[in-house]
Amino acid sequence: MSATWLKRGSWTAASVVVVAAGFWLAWPAPVGVDLATVTRGSMEVTAEDDGRTHVRHIYTVSAPVAGKVLRISHPTGERSPSLHVGDEVIANQSIVALMQPTPPSFIDVRSRDQLQAELIAADASIQQQEAEIRRLEAVLDFARTEFQRAQALSRTQTISAQAYDKAKFEVDSNEAALASAKAQLEMRRSARASAAARLIDPATLAPSTDRACCVKVFAPASGKVLKIIQDSEAAVLPGAPLVDIGNPLDLEVVADLLSTDAVQIKVGAPVRIDGWGGPSIRGKVVRVDPAGFLKVSALGIEEQRVRVTIDFVDPPDVWSQLGHDYRVVVHVTTWSSADALTIPVSALFRKGDQWFAFADENGRARSIPVQVGHRNNRLVEVISGLAAGDRVVLHPSDRIADGTRITQRGER
Repeated sequence: MSATWLKRGSWTAASVVVVAAGFWLAWPAPVGVDLATVTRGSMEVTAEDDGRTHVRHIYTVSAPVAGKVLRISHPTGERSPSLHVGDEVIANQSIVALMQPTPPSFIDVRSRDQLQAELIAADASIQQQEAEIRRLEAVLDFARTEFQRAQALSRTQTISAQAYDKAKFEVDSNEAALASAKAQLEMRRSARASAAARLIDPATLAPSTDRACCVKVFAPASGKVLKIIQDSEAAVLPGAPLVDIGNPLDLEVVADLLSTDAVQIKVGAPVRIDGWGGPSIRGKVVRVDPAGFLKVSALGIEEQRVRVTIDFVDPPDVWSQLGHDYRVVVHVTTWSSADALTIPVSALFRKGDQWFAFADENGRARSIPVQVGHRNNRLVEVISGLAAGDRVVLHPSDRIADGTRITQRGER
């Protein structure tokens, strides 16, 4: 009897162990998750984008007249003073460019024939005028002889006053006619010289070496040469840009931000500047333009942008390595708080129009509605739904639902 009961008891215990093992194998294992703790601390929201440094006052030196500007950047010893990017210049003292008259243009066959015909006509006109002068000189000599006779007769009172006055008039009028003819001769000679000058082949003209003939262009302000726009020798029109001059320490940062971000930015807002190859620089907003403009992004998307101007707050020795038109990344603060209740953005998920988060309650996930406020790339402000010290699931997957057993993979 006892052996039979012992045998039955052994079978019963074995059955219980098998059933328990089956339940243990069938029971779902906890889902491994990453957890983060709801904390209070500082938080800021920024508008971030690329910007560029810009010298506040740039002076573009332009050609004052039409002519040939000599090469600006060249080895020392040529006719024009050597100038390179980065050179110091002094206002109204440093010569930044020299200009010479533009060489005459080439003469085509028809223009040359026309000028040669004008030259022949000018020679004939000169000969005609010289003959006219000789005629007027003869007429004047005769008038003077007649006047001398009239003077002799007037002393004996054998000539009328009218005849005497007429003889004097003839002398005066012929003298004036001769002077006018001589002036006409000079005009015709000048016209011939002009036609002859236009016939000169430009290729036969030697380059001028007289520096007095050149127009000297001086620097309008003290600073450094930022850019040589017209480096090589060339013929330019009046107003053609030649050189950019500015003070590299008079820098500001210009960023074209989205208009949706610009409406939240106030003058005086703090700015963090980085992404230029050095340490972060503090700045502040000094101007937000009142008008925007359309800009097409690299992806071909049309965006409405607004220009924001930023001044440096840190001293120049922090950013002295920056120069004109360098790329930087700006982070403009639009909102900040020193005591905000925050969780990582990755802990939130949507259910309808409401934000939710899975909280860890004794090893089980509980779906909790959360009212959120400001957010940035990493954190979101919690208005209600969670308290400091609560732990929430990061990156919740579709394996997690209300009541799912969870186990911590790592604390954040």
